[in-house]
Amino acid sequence: MNTTNTANARHTGGPQDGPADRLGGTAADRDPVSATLDARYSDPSAEAVPWPVAADLLRRAEVFWLTTVRPDGRPHVTPLLAVWQRGALHFATGAEERKARNLARNQQVILTTGTNTLADGCDLVVEGEAALVSDTERLTSLAAAWAEKYGEEWRFEAADGAFHHPDGGSALVFAVAPHRAFGFGKGTPFSQTRWEFG
Repeated sequence: MNTTNTANARHTGGPQDGPADRLGGTAADRDPVSATLDARYSDPSAEAVPWPVAADLLRRAEVFWLTTVRPDGRPHVTPLLAVWQRGALHFATGAEERKARNLARNQQVILTTGTNTLADGCDLVVEGEAALVSDTERLTSLAAAWAEKYGEEWRFEAADGAFHHPDGGSALVFAVAPHRAFGFGKGTPFSQTRWEFG
């Protein structure tokens, strides 16, 4: 498990506590205000992918790639696990890991997932702002979702605004509600869909 052993992870000088806790169910579950097929990069017979289809792919995907920005402006990319809940992707990181330190200065992120095949599947890109989750009730719900999706090895306890693992590691949890997302349908017909959120 890639977490840092820190007893009180939410008080390490990182992002402020709890902005993600304001993502209520209605706001977080909103549909995009637009879904646009980019004809320049799509087969003439293609149609825009409906957002519920994309959201289901996000829910089922097991591995994501997170892009954050280092303090000097260089990008940092790392694979990780993520859970789709209440209209947002959620990921966890040790407070001293590179991505957490990047987020302390710049909360703008991109999460990507998809397949490594050329002729089938749909690759997804989600742009948004990483917001710290600190509410115990919400963290408890996310911990259950983590274990359900990834197995008992990934079961956490929620306390003190963070995830805590039986091995002693702890992790901050961030939510990324999409500001904008892209879907790249592969195969026949190939397509590129853009979703914008208000």
